[in-house]
Amino acid sequence: MPTATADPKRRALGKGLESLLPARPATPPPVPTTPVESAGRPLEIPLDQIDRNPYQTRTRFDEAALTELAQSIAASGVVQPVVVRPLSGGRYQLITGERRWLASRKAAKATIPAIVRQVSDEQTLEMTIVENLQRADLNAMEQARAYQRLSQEFKLTQEQMATRTGKERASVSNFLRLLKLPETVQQKVESGELTFGHARALLALESAESITSAAQKVLALTLSVRQTESYVQNLINPEAKEKKQDKKEAQPEDPNVREAQDHLQRTLGLKVRIEDKKGKGKVIIEYSGLEDFDALITALGGQIS
Repeated sequence: MPTATADPKRRALGKGLESLLPARPATPPPVPTTPVESAGRPLEIPLDQIDRNPYQTRTRFDEAALTELAQSIAASGVVQPVVVRPLSGGRYQLITGERRWLASRKAAKATIPAIVRQVSDEQTLEMTIVENLQRADLNAMEQARAYQRLSQEFKLTQEQMATRTGKERASVSNFLRLLKLPETVQQKVESGELTFGHARALLALESAESITSAAQKVLALTLSVRQTESYVQNLINPEAKEKKQDKKEAQPEDPNVREAQDHLQRTLGLKVRIEDKKGKGKVIIEYSGLEDFDALITALGGQIS
């Protein structure tokens, strides 16, 4: 009599996802009233018999991309089957492939090719999260919440999550840190108004109020990630900014160059800065209006026609 360890349905789960799932006893799912394909071959299952995945991590779908996929499915059908599990009453529940399921409905298809798996609630949740994380189908906040669920509901460490999803541990940690952002800023990240890089830079600020205020400034000025990093550092350490500015305005180290700079300022009556490096550099003369400019041209022996 065959044992549970020889169940071909488990082997058919596939190398990618199956290798990520822990070997642990699962709560037996309800006994289905419909036949289950034991060889892993897809069945054509009516779309109206498939329920949405309650464990789905992704909350946003690109409507334009969904419409494009629906058009492709209407013309060529579904290339890759979805994965479902049997429920009681002849119904099924999605595990992976929600975009294909939604697009098939949009394309007015009656059925969809599906591979049936006998898995528990716990395995369904883990498969859903891992599949989305591996495919990079989630935005930054969805990924953060997915890792949070793996941590809270499966008690996984960051190292274990990194191993199961094929990510770097530092990447997992950075995504989880996004959950420390104020809710309003998280929404901006989720909508794509702020990138993952912007969010990481903002997290250097300590209070929710300062993060929110800085995020508003970043959006108003459409700052790049690099500009945001500089802006945040200036907020954290304004003294460093002042010192940097003072250094720019400092007198030249060479006493001869410094004397020449002072002489030019007295002669022209304007602010002069000489930047010298080993005998090469530039002379910068600042003027505050057209009168100063005209006087400067005259002093230099020029003439404006």
